[in-house]
Amino acid sequence: MLFGMGTVFVFLTALVGITSLMSYIVNNWFPENSDLEMDGGISLGLPTKVDPKIAQAIQGALDQHRAR
Repeated sequence: MLFGMGTVFVFLTALVGITSLMSYIVNNWFPENSDLEMDGGISLGLPTKVDPKIAQAIQGALDQHRAR
């Protein structure tokens, strides 16, 4: 039993170590560019207003789903 627990402990320790090493290597190869200015958000190109007929259809579908 002690051998099995030791094996699991060694495996998990190696897993954490290797994962940390991979993160370190990737961050050195591909550093984040902090020089770039961010505009504060991502524009998805979604419409700002919803057609009232579409909103009514969505509300009707929600009401029907909740009535089940």
